[in-house]
Formats: sequence, structure tokens, C-alpha cells
Amino acid sequence: MTSTGDQWIGRAEALAREVLALHAEDVDRQGRWPGNSVAALAASGLLGLTVPASFGGAEEGPRTFAAVTRILAEQCASTAMIYLMHICATQTIVAAQAFSRREELLHSVAGGRHLNTVAFSEKGSRSHFWAPVSQALAEGGRQRLSAEKSFVTSAGHADGYIVSTRSAGATDPMASTLYYIPRDTPGLSVSGPWNGLGLRGNASAPLRLESVELPAAHRLSTEGEGFAMMMNAVLPWFQLGSSAVSVGIARAATQGTRDHMLATKLEHLGQPLASLPNLRARLAQMQIAVDTQQAFLEHVACRMESPGPATLLVLLESKAAAAEVALHVTDLAMRNCGGAAFSRHLTVERNFRDARAGAVMAPTTDVLYDLVARTLLDMPLF
Repeated sequence: MTSTGDQWIGRAEALAREVLALHAEDVDRQGRWPGNSVAALAASGLLGLTVPASFGGAEEGPRTFAAVTRILAEQCASTAMIYLMHICATQTIVAAQAFSRREELLHSVAGGRHLNTVAFSEKGSRSHFWAPVSQALAEGGRQRLSAEKSFVTSAGHADGYIVSTRSAGATDPMASTLYYIPRDTPGLSVSGPWNGLGLRGNASAPLRLESVELPAAHRLSTEGEGFAMMMNAVLPWFQLGSSAVSVGIARAATQGTRDHMLATKLEHLGQPLASLPNLRARLAQMQIAVDTQQAFLEHVACRMESPGPATLLVLLESKAAAAEVALHVTDLAMRNCGGAAFSRHLTVERNFRDARAGAVMAPTTDVLYDLVARTLLDMPLF
């Protein structure tokens, strides 16, 4: 990690402690957009963390990004997910060198004036986000798109959406094209509310596109090459960032459990909960699991920065492994904290619910297990 990276990590720690932690409980309870926290991210320069320096950004790499995202998730997983999807979308713009608005948008992102997100998933293809069922229609030299996008983080709040669609005239669902669509585009609307079990503040709502015009100037990938851009520019950052969110949630649950064990007494014995060896054993299991997974997260980030033959494999492994650790650790946290957690008196209950998202968020853990095995067996992934 560079000294500059350490500075950004320190900035994220201060922001998470001083802003995100103050609003996280209310964001979860009300299911509201964490506007204060996102504004703080913008003001801090963190929205431009991975933007090249030539556009005013920090030009930090995967290791700094993973650390920052994990730190945010320890205090507010909803805000961390918003941040993750913004970085994924921004990296798509960074990769789209022929995109006419690239310089303008990256300067805006680096200046904290623009929030991006990704709109890939559709109800028809479920967790196979790489295969849109929507298809662009060519009409007299123009292209238009009608689609129902599902689970769009920051729906209704982002300034720009990276949208996928099957290319006009294509029969292969993976012959897709990516477009940038501004929030004020006619025909673009949020088509329903978000009321999730966890990550309740990330506004992961359905997005409707009704005959939205797709100008050539807004095309990010070359025609029919959206799948390759998803795999190369989006998926690695998403896998790493999603893993970081899961690790952050698990670490928060571990810390919350420790605090509860130290602060709560068995008054009839005159001893804290920490006096019970079975609870201490569970806490130890949680800490070991989190530390092990964080070490793997840092290893994956290093592999991203110095790609090699094993990079794809560890990227595929990372989200599945971290999601499962988060499920296990938060389950142990609920057991250790008992009725105090079940009655929602502790933050570990929020951690427990937030952790459920990682396993079912595309690509799901089950899909990733199959992709990992296919990689090991030298089989085609898709």
C-alpha cells in the first residue's frame, strides 16, 4: 500500500466514524437513502478514488479500493454498496475510451459532482446478469430500448446509469451493448419501491426504460461487445468490492459481539458474559474467520493489481468465500448476543440482515461455485 493509499484509507476511517456511524441505524430503520453519507463521500473526494489523475482523480488501485469499501461497510453496509456500484460504473467509463462524454463525466466524478451506478440485472435472466433479455430496436437510424431492470442500486438517486441491452438484431443474449443513460433521460423512471430485508438504504429498486433513445454518442462498448466490457471492466471490481462489503459486515458483527460480551453482566454471578467459555470460543471463531477472509481479500486485490494466470480464479472465489463467512459470522453473533440481538437492541441484528445480500446478489454464491469449478476443470465459463 502506498502512503497516498494510506491517506485515503485514513480519510475513509474518519468519514465512516464521524458520518456513516451517526446515520446507519436510522437509514436501516427507515429504509431511507443515506444522503448525508453519500454527500460526505462526495465532499471527501472518495467518489473519484479510482479515476485517473489526468481527470482529477486519486488514481488509486484495487487494494485501496477494497480497504475503503470494507471500512465503509463496517459502519453502514448500504452506503458501502452504493459506493461499490458507483466505482463499478465509473470504471466502465474509464475503460470506454471512445465514449464522447468520458472526460466530462470523469472530471465531474473526481470533483464529487456525479454519482454513477450499474443497471444490468433483469427479471427474465435473473442472476445471469450478463445475458439481458431486453433488446435494442433500430428505428429509422435510431435505436430505442424498453426494459425492466431489477435491483438497481441508487435507483432514482444516481446521476447516470450504465445500462446493458441485447444488441439490435442479435439472437445471442450475450451479444450485448452498454450505454450511459443520464438520470433526466425521457422514458427513464423508478418503477417500484425498495423494501429489502437488509441493505435497506441502498435504493436497490426496479428501473423502467420506456422507449428510451440510445444515441451513438452514449454507447460505451462497441456494438455487440458489452459482455466483454462487463467481464473486464465491471466484474473484477464488483467481485472485489462485494467481498469487501461482506468482510466489513462480518468485522462489525465481531466487534459488536465483543462489546456486548464486555458490557453485559450476569448479575446473579457478578460476572460479565465474557466469563462464559462457550461464548469466548464463538467470538474466537468469528475473529479468526474475519481475519482469514480479510487476508484473502488483500491477496485478491494484489492479484488484480498484478494480473496473472490465477487472477480470474481468485476473483471468482472471493465473493463466494466472503459472503459465506459473513453469513457464518453474523449467525454466531446472533447466537452469542441472544435476546438482546433478536429484539433489535444491538447492531449485530442489522449486520445479520445485511449479510444475507451477498449470497443472493448476482453472481450468486451458487453460480460462483459453478464458475470456480468450471475454471478448475478447464471448461468454458459461459
